[in-house]
Amino acid sequence: MSYSAKILGWYLVCMVLAAAAWINHVVTCLNDGRTLLLIAGAIAWPVGVIHGWGIWFGFWP
Repeated sequence: MSYSAKILGWYLVCMVLAAAAWINHVVTCLNDGRTLLLIAGAIAWPVGVIHGWGIWFGFWP
């Protein structure tokens, strides 16, 4: 496997994990009624991704 294929693979893995975390953030905020956090995560997507990862690892209920 070439170096560029490995980089592309890692890039795709990171993007899929970030997208899954952001979707998890949106679903959790909609279910819990956290409107302000939902808006913040929609405007600044890193907020949603970090919140989604935090939910996965149990940092936030």
